[in-house]
Amino acid sequence: MMARGTSDEKQALLRPKPYKSGHQNKFTLVIHGGAGTMDRSRSTPELRAQYKAALSRALVAGHAVLSAGGEAMDAVVAAVSVMEDCPLFNAGKGAVFNVGGKNELETSIMLSTPPASHPNIPSTRRGVGITLLSHARNPSTLARALYLSPEAAPHTMFSGTAAEALGAPSGVQLVDESYFFTEARWREHRRGLGLPEDPLPYPPSTDDETVPSELLDQLPTGTVGAVALDVRGCIACLTSTGGRTNKLVGRVGDTPIMGAGFWAEEWALKGWVRRAWRKARGKEKKAAVGVSGTGDGDYFIRLATASTIGRRMRYLHESLTQASKHCVEELRRDGGVGGVIALDNEGNVAMPLNCSGMYRGVIRQDGVPKTAIFDDDKLD
Repeated sequence: MMARGTSDEKQALLRPKPYKSGHQNKFTLVIHGGAGTMDRSRSTPELRAQYKAALSRALVAGHAVLSAGGEAMDAVVAAVSVMEDCPLFNAGKGAVFNVGGKNELETSIMLSTPPASHPNIPSTRRGVGITLLSHARNPSTLARALYLSPEAAPHTMFSGTAAEALGAPSGVQLVDESYFFTEARWREHRRGLGLPEDPLPYPPSTDDETVPSELLDQLPTGTVGAVALDVRGCIACLTSTGGRTNKLVGRVGDTPIMGAGFWAEEWALKGWVRRAWRKARGKEKKAAVGVSGTGDGDYFIRLATASTIGRRMRYLHESLTQASKHCVEELRRDGGVGGVIALDNEGNVAMPLNCSGMYRGVIRQDGVPKTAIFDDDKLD
């Protein structure tokens, strides 16, 4: 299949609307690049630097949108697209293979409130999830395109080539399946099944020359994702993945399932005491949260991990940190490996994990990207 869509593989983001520099919301972006199977014993300074540089590029791309007054929706697409294009991560180019030796990609997007640039989007639309993709070069751009097309794509969940066809008129670039192939992930896939690694189904590309033969995460189950808060107070979360290594053909993970692997919502605070207290402290009378998960998705689905974080904040009045940590520990209790990134409308960030590592990073108004990999790493 030949590539389709615009000649520019990165569709231009919408021109941001002007905003007042004194707006009370401080924009923030937090990202993850997968969690669960990092092996510190195989880590080298050079390999760690390669991953952290890729995370920093994603953070800077999203920050460029937010610092110009752009939408949270566009910022998460910008950040995730960078990771989808980087063969180090399990999304887009470099995604893992299923047992049939194919790449089946998944993605999702959700907003706490409709974007100001698209007032026609109903507040009840919230987001979309898409699974079983095999030709969308950047699944994140497809998620954005379908979310912004309530008439052409009125549903909440989509799959396969039909979903890709819906996005084509919006300029979503479609590529041949061979685009997603990397030698490192192919050999890992074959070793995991106890099968011969050669011959390769496709010749290695020039991109493979920059990918270590032994990646830091072996047989990954994780994803890439981003959550952004813009100057208007809107939170958007976006997740993209190749799924878990050697999954069954047709398996659907948590990434496209609303409430499991992703969640965003906004609610009005109740109770005059709480409202008065927040007003006295100069805080909003509304709360909002966005979550993107990574790890063993089957457990995220069973526990509705992402939405449970929001529900604990809304109904138990827990902080972002308390709610996120509780749900990640709940995953651990049941045997689920992974972590989450979460962000509220006050700019608070949580990044709990219950495993050896999670590629993660955050960038705020100062434009300085801070990243970490292993569980005991500090952001730097």
